[in-house]
Amino acid sequence: MQVNWRNIHVARNSYAVLLAACGRSGFFLQPVESPAGDITCYSLNSINAPLYHDEIAFADCLTIAGGPHATACPEEVAEYADYVIVGEGEYTLPRLLENIRGGDGGRIPGVMTRDHYEPADTTVRLDAYPAFSVTKGYVEITRGCPFSCGYCQTPQLFGHCMRHRSIDEVAKYANRHGQSRFVSPNAFAYGSDGIHPRWDKIESLFRQCRHQIFFGTFPSEVRPEFVCGESLDLISRYCANTKLHFGAQSGSDAVLRQLHRGHTADDVITAVELCRDHAITPIVDFIVGLPFETDDDQRATGELIQWVARSGNVHVHRFIPLPGTSLAGSTARPLLKEIEKLCGNLALRGKLTGSWDDPEIRFFRRPSNDIP
Repeated sequence: MQVNWRNIHVARNSYAVLLAACGRSGFFLQPVESPAGDITCYSLNSINAPLYHDEIAFADCLTIAGGPHATACPEEVAEYADYVIVGEGEYTLPRLLENIRGGDGGRIPGVMTRDHYEPADTTVRLDAYPAFSVTKGYVEITRGCPFSCGYCQTPQLFGHCMRHRSIDEVAKYANRHGQSRFVSPNAFAYGSDGIHPRWDKIESLFRQCRHQIFFGTFPSEVRPEFVCGESLDLISRYCANTKLHFGAQSGSDAVLRQLHRGHTADDVITAVELCRDHAITPIVDFIVGLPFETDDDQRATGELIQWVARSGNVHVHRFIPLPGTSLAGSTARPLLKEIEKLCGNLALRGKLTGSWDDPEIRFFRRPSNDIP
């Protein structure tokens, strides 16, 4: 049975993970540029899903769709894909392929079709699956998030309970290559419940990694209230990165409360100042055009963006109401002319990146950081 994987650049790490998981069951996912073979698999997000709708619907083979959008909107995707994996794929995809090969119709937990669905009966234990195999990927160290940020799909996809890959397993994959990057919703929460950091666990991990590691940088990040002298000392002593990526999202405490971020604008200011004191460049995320922003809220965000840019760099995106989040179905509010001008000026100076004027850009442009 020929099983293919549709090449989609933003899903390249999903390919590395699922190639490894399926390989253990004897299935090789052949990368392709169009549907072919017996089966073609897709990983879709909520921005690129419309681009592949017709390709999947009219494919001359069986199609399997997974990813954030398929999990958030399985009924919609099941209208044009033969099988939809709802949730995590490491266990479900190989199980589905085996079921199809055996002629049993794919009616298994965690898979939706046009006329059948049974919720998944498993949760992925990260240590049970390789981080990657023949195709190098990032090392996912943590899955899940205890917070409920209104714009974020992560807890809806992976739950509120953090699951960690063990130190030995992380180090095994990190030590295969000269450089490694880690994936986590909050790298500084590794080994913890996601609320109370465990610096001893992080240091134990670092000590077992023999080569260069990038921690708290793309494609990962940290939370601003976890940035402290102890966490930055660990970065300085053990890691290759001289930058740290964290989310502010807004300069308005009222907006942060409505987003359920769990931190304040002052926490962001403190984190930036601590980074500067440790000679680490902060890369700070902001979301503009949130539906409940007032003009004053947006101006407060603009002021914080301008202040951060003096010491570091800023990454700004226009709000997108992702399905499966508490803000799904809402509408982004327009940007004030002064905020558009501020972002444009900072971008021209090389201090700001992102897609504040076109929210879809980030899903179609190749990022500046790639898998080392």
